Amino acid sequence: MQPGKKIRVLIVDDSIVFREVLSRGISSDPNIEVAATAVDPFDARDKIVQFEPDVMTCDVEMPKMNGIEFIRRLMPQHPLPVIVVSTISNAVFDAMNAGAIDFVTKPDERSVKNVESFINEMILKIKVASNAKVLHFKTGDFIQKAIDNKNADIYRIIAIGASTGGTEAIHNVMKHLPGSIPGIVIVQHIPPVFSRMFAERLNTSTALEVKEARTGDYIEKGHALVAPGDQHMRIHRIGGKYRVECFASDKVNGHCPSVDVLFESVAKEAGDRAIGVILTGMGYDGAKGLLSMREKGARTIGQNESSSVVYGMPRVAFNIGAVEKQASLEGIPGLIYSLLGEK
Repeated sequence: MQPGKKIRVLIVDDSIVFREVLSRGISSDPNIEVAATAVDPFDARDKIVQFEPDVMTCDVEMPKMNGIEFIRRLMPQHPLPVIVVSTISNAVFDAMNAGAIDFVTKPDERSVKNVESFINEMILKIKVASNAKVLHFKTGDFIQKAIDNKNADIYRIIAIGASTGGTEAIHNVMKHLPGSIPGIVIVQHIPPVFSRMFAERLNTSTALEVKEARTGDYIEKGHALVAPGDQHMRIHRIGGKYRVECFASDKVNGHCPSVDVLFESVAKEAGDRAIGVILTGMGYDGAKGLLSMREKGARTIGQNESSSVVYGMPRVAFNIGAVEKQASLEGIPGLIYSLLGEK
């Protein structure tokens, strides 16, 4: 976006009441203007051409064509940052897979506080989306062979952190890792409930066993734990294993869960027996924690700019020297694999 230029938004939703609520809400920010509204995907298609919006918000359940199919058809012709607005449903992950960059849960319109919180979240995500890249991830070859190198046991844990664009980025990394990989812990900035759905999606679409983490869970080979959407997650070394603790607390770097909270604990408890990976996301959460990991001897990876939806968190981590190796999203699984065989 050019400095001083307002972000032009197209709102797509079949509810006239919701269109009005969202339109009035986001227009209260001096940096945002609603370029147009649309009642369905066909109306939206015409208004994209006519008004050339910078960002589109899109409902999932709409007449004539659902939002997921619309996004899938839209992206090849009009690559546009899309924020999905939906009720709590797995459909949001289908929309992310189709090309949306973020999602927000629809509010209870009977609750003023709920609507105000929703509008504030939308304003923030629209601003992030206006500077995001619309990417189409390539599907590489699945790493079929097991990690049986004797040196692989040096690393007992892999820690991954991400934010905007991260659900698809994490999925694209993990679907190329074999079931023999050391245990993985994940912090994705994501609302409660959706973190469980995200874990279930990874569980059914990768070779790993994935679940939302609970205090007391142990990190096991071939398993991955996703931090709950409203709790921090850290690890503790218990003998020769690592156990997670999930806890509610104040936000760190504006987030709960925070990537820094996880990475700092991995640095302290695992030292050089860990690999840290920081992926796409706005802000700086995770950068200091990744630096702590590297200073303790861990191997660290950062996603590069060209493959990041938002090159914020990986940029800060790279600039402060936290990133040992930088790679594209499609190159990260192979890089993890190669680091497991070193040392």
